[in-house]
Amino acid sequence: MKAEKKPSRLSVPKAGLPRIYRIDEEIASGKYPNTKDLAKILFNDWGKVSISTIIRDIDFLRDRFHAPIEYDAYHRGYYYTEKTFRLPAGFTGEENMLALGMAKNILSLYRETPLYEASANLLDSIVAPLASDGNRDWLDKRIIVPKIASAKVEPDIWKTIVESLKENRIITFEYIGTWDNDYQQRKVYPYQLLFDSGVWYLYGFSEERKAIRLFSLSRMKNAVLTRSKFELPKNFDYTETTGDSFFGVFSGQEKLSFIIDCFADAVIYASERQWAADQKIEKNNEGVTLKFTSTQYQKVLQWVLSCGCNAFPKKPKKLVEDWKRHAQEMRKMQQK
Repeated sequence: MKAEKKPSRLSVPKAGLPRIYRIDEEIASGKYPNTKDLAKILFNDWGKVSISTIIRDIDFLRDRFHAPIEYDAYHRGYYYTEKTFRLPAGFTGEENMLALGMAKNILSLYRETPLYEASANLLDSIVAPLASDGNRDWLDKRIIVPKIASAKVEPDIWKTIVESLKENRIITFEYIGTWDNDYQQRKVYPYQLLFDSGVWYLYGFSEERKAIRLFSLSRMKNAVLTRSKFELPKNFDYTETTGDSFFGVFSGQEKLSFIIDCFADAVIYASERQWAADQKIEKNNEGVTLKFTSTQYQKVLQWVLSCGCNAFPKKPKKLVEDWKRHAQEMRKMQQK
């Protein structure tokens, strides 16, 4: 009875991608490698690789990447009938590959969202040539993006919101705000997804508030995609509401002028970054004075408070008063 042929592999494990690229490299070299030759070559980087695995890899190249692979009986090895054929990214420069590898590490910031796995797998397939030269893991060990505290997003919430953005469809969900005691029903016209300091936000029009609001995805539950569609307004873009300042996710209606004196550690912190498009930094007797305009009042207040005694707000009056109030409240807590 004739043995049944095993079905061709539909996908290759992520760990096997560098091996696939290595086989591609050897076949493209014109050396006519056979399975035994490839097993010896792969052994140096990955240890023992079975002949059957190599055959499946070659079938995968032929079936899924449409690689023009043929076996030459005279040379007793494989070759490409199209001399210029290489796997995607095979001719990409090392510098570009390095940049993509670093992008994969930066992607770890999104680890708590469904976006991470799909994006990481895609980048893995692109940067696989980095691992085909025997230096498979140096990038992960030497270029590190430290983990940050992040808020987890449930897959069903993410899927519903992405679908609503794609089709401009109204969604409903239950939401608990910062000052709420329990979840409240919300009906929202989704405009954009925003990411800031480990948290994903939905930026859109709230029918209950009759205004544009921000909603943290981690505080949502029971999101439902309705059949109702809406027309995206011309001024929907969140970046147009920040007053050309860059303090993360927060925007207000009023554009204010800020003047903040910075001392000690805050001098470098304030000077080395671009906080606003119209930012000006002037030296003073003890440090620097930071001047800019912004609509992101709450974020600026948080920034000043985070600098402790090394930041002294001088303008606007509202910022000075709120800063003093927080200082007084902390003093009261210290005396308890």
